[in-house]
Amino acid sequence: MLTTKTTKPKPAYALGDISVLYAAVLLRAAAAEGADAAGLAHRFRLDAQTLESAEARISIPHYMRLGHATITETGNRALGLRMGALSRPVDAGLAGLAGECAASAGVGLSTLIRYALLTSQNSRGLPEVQSAARKAVFYSIRPYNDYNCFVVDSVLAAWTQFLRTLTGDYGVLEKVQIEYPSQGMDELYESWFRCPVQFDAAENSLVVKADTWQQAPRQTQPAMHGAMVRQCEQQLQQVQRGWTLQQQVQYCLTPLFQGETPALGTVAAKLGLTPWTLQRRLAAEGIKYKDLVDNTRQQLAADYLRETRLSLAEVSWLLGFANPAAFHKAYKRWFSVSPGEHRKWLAGRGQGSRGPDREQI
Repeated sequence: MLTTKTTKPKPAYALGDISVLYAAVLLRAAAAEGADAAGLAHRFRLDAQTLESAEARISIPHYMRLGHATITETGNRALGLRMGALSRPVDAGLAGLAGECAASAGVGLSTLIRYALLTSQNSRGLPEVQSAARKAVFYSIRPYNDYNCFVVDSVLAAWTQFLRTLTGDYGVLEKVQIEYPSQGMDELYESWFRCPVQFDAAENSLVVKADTWQQAPRQTQPAMHGAMVRQCEQQLQQVQRGWTLQQQVQYCLTPLFQGETPALGTVAAKLGLTPWTLQRRLAAEGIKYKDLVDNTRQQLAADYLRETRLSLAEVSWLLGFANPAAFHKAYKRWFSVSPGEHRKWLAGRGQGSRGPDREQI
């Protein structure tokens, strides 16, 4: 029986973290594009020991800054496609290996995505598969900018490459949808995905061809697939059992904020609880729902300002405030400094600072 260490239950950052397996793919793409991959790894504190550890993780913003630095150095705004082309099932950890030996490509992709939480915990949501529609959906990470468009590309391209590896066929998709607007490279994207690509779409997704969905992978092995899926399930349950109810609520809150404050009933429904039960169980943990909403916003606000280049208006929207003025007022209440002043101070110290701000904010 294969054995691996379990994924830690709580992200190191409010915005989430990601396995260095994905950072290694990014650095491979950097090298393939002629960039100084070793220099980038050193600059972003990714030494050989870290990159060789299957359990090591980095923050989501740290990963996005690495991608942005690579794009800046290479000049390739479609870096995510190169990352997808260089992706292998093993780069997704145990879930990738389990999917590779599934009975069909559709089951393989579903396995890969079902256990995505084992290698990536993002406060913005989780990917999902809609089997009846043969569709894989990557959650929204709006607003889009120079730091995160490549993330969407890399995920959709990696899923596509996964299907190509399983089937040995390159024409595996019917269509691709991407939320962010066209960057003027539509032909390149359609050539890479080998299907129509719609930009400025309602979601980030791909639809798999019917014959591809049913096709048996070249490495299909039912016994091994079953064994590895059981291990994935055990690890997933351990991760989820490791979360307190407060952490589960916070995980639900973040993608729901976006311009509004989520109602208690909305969050309760996502957790399969009644509003009264959620209130009672939170009270047993010593916190009220409104205070947990405020605490979650505070944690996210600190990470957004310290770890991203989003405008204050964008951060305000992502935290569910009615307007930037309300966000400004809340930030001063939390940290006794305005968000603009704090961002200027951070810029002076450098975004990689690990000084007092990391303890206070």
